[in-house]
Amino acid sequence: MLLLAFRNSGKSTLVGLFSAWLLFRDSNLRILVVAADHALAGKMVRNVKRIIERHPCTGTLRPRRADQWAADRFTVRRTAELRDPSMLAKGIGANVTGLRADIVICDDVEVPNTCDTLAKRIDLRQRLRELDFVLVPGGTQLFVGTPHHPFSIYGSEAYAAIGEEGPFLSGFSRLEVPLLDPEGRSNWPERFPTEAITSLRLRAGPARFESQMMLRPRSIIDGRLDADALRRYDGALVYTEANGAARLVLEERRLVSASCWWDPSFGRPDKGDASVIAAVFSDEAGDYWLHAVRYLAHDPAIVDSVDEATQLCRQVVQFLRTFHLPAVVVETNGIGRFLPTLLRRELERAGLRAGVIEHVSVRAKDIRIVDAFDAVLAAGRLHAHRSVFESRFLEELREWRPGGKCRDDGLDAVAGCLLSEPVRLPRVFPDAAGSRPGGWRPASASFRADTDFSV
Repeated sequence: MLLLAFRNSGKSTLVGLFSAWLLFRDSNLRILVVAADHALAGKMVRNVKRIIERHPCTGTLRPRRADQWAADRFTVRRTAELRDPSMLAKGIGANVTGLRADIVICDDVEVPNTCDTLAKRIDLRQRLRELDFVLVPGGTQLFVGTPHHPFSIYGSEAYAAIGEEGPFLSGFSRLEVPLLDPEGRSNWPERFPTEAITSLRLRAGPARFESQMMLRPRSIIDGRLDADALRRYDGALVYTEANGAARLVLEERRLVSASCWWDPSFGRPDKGDASVIAAVFSDEAGDYWLHAVRYLAHDPAIVDSVDEATQLCRQVVQFLRTFHLPAVVVETNGIGRFLPTLLRRELERAGLRAGVIEHVSVRAKDIRIVDAFDAVLAAGRLHAHRSVFESRFLEELREWRPGGKCRDDGLDAVAGCLLSEPVRLPRVFPDAAGSRPGGWRPASASFRADTDFSV
C-alpha cells in the first residue's frame, strides 16, 4: 500500500496508531519500520511504545523484562517464540539481512538526502528492493511519505533513465491526499485555512509547495537552468535525396545544419565521467532540435578481442550513420587526444564519409554550459526528442548548478553542439521563380532562360 499525504497531516501518527492496533489484534506480528535514517524510524517506534503503555486496551502487551522494551525496538507479550522483535526501527542504509517481518513500514524513506543525486536514487531503489526478502510470504508493505524529486519512487511513471519498465511501486494500492481538493479547497480547513495556505505557498515557493503539499513530483532544489522550457517532440528524421541534393526533415521542418559533439571517457555512466555523444540540428526558422544524447559504455567482457577505445569509436560510427551526421567534434582533452585517428580508421572501415574535428576545450565547463543553454532555453528555441527526456540528460539539466557536484557529462556534450560552428547540410536550391523564402543559389551556378522576344 502507498499513502501519500501532505506535510504535517499526521501520517506517521496515524500509522503509529495503526501499528499499535495491529499488535493489539495479533501480538505475534513482527513490524519493521524503515526510514531515511535510524532516528526518524526510532520516532515511530517510540510513539507506538507510548500508545501501548497508555492505552487501556493494550496495557497487557507490555513485557515483564525491561530489556525487551528498548528505545528503537520492543517485544510485546506473545505466544510465539520468534527471533525478531515485535517492532524494530532501521535506517535505509542499515543492514537488514537476516531480518524477518510480517509488516514493513517505509516511513519517509525518500528525503532530499536520499534522492538528490542519480547515484542516491539508484541506491535507494536497490535498498528498498532488499525489503522483499525481509517480508514473509503474504506479508504487508506500506509506504508513507511525500515526493521529493521528479523521478520519485512514489511516481506513477517508469524511471526510464535507469531502465525501469514500470513505476517503482507498480501494483501498490494508492491513497493520495493533497492539501487542496480538485476545486481548490483545503482538505483540512481547521488546520490549514485559506490564509495559511497562501502564506505557506509564498514561503515555500511553487516547486516545494507542489511537491510537498500537492504531491506532484517536482525538484525542490532550484537548478540554474529552466528544464521546463525544453520543448518535447516525438518525430523521426526523414532523409531524402533528389536531383543530387540531400534533404533532411524533422517535424515537417527542413533542417539546414547539424552539430555532433563527443566528450569521450572510458568510465561507466554510473561510475566516474560518462562518455557522451549528442546531436543537435537547426532548422530554417532558427530553432534547435536536440535529437539524440547517448551515454556510451564499453563491454568489459570483450575487451580482450576489442579494446575499449575501438568499442566506443564503433558506437560513434553507428551514431553518425543513424542520424545522417556529416561530422563529429571530438573533445581531445584527456583521453580524447588519440581517439580522432582511431575514429577515422573505423569510419573508413565502415565506408562512412564523415569528418572528424578535433577540439581542445580551454574555457571553464560551467561558463560553457551557461552560455550554451541560457539564451536558447529562455527563448523557447530548444526542442528535445522523447528519447532525450527518457535519458539522464533531463536530470542533469534540472539539477545542474554552477560549481556544484552534480553530473554534467550530457550537458557538456550538448553545450558543445550548441556552441560549435554548425556543419551545413546540402540544400535544395529554390526554383527560378524564387518560391522558397530566403532561398539562395551558389555563386558557381548558372541559369539559362529561353525567351520568345527580341531586344
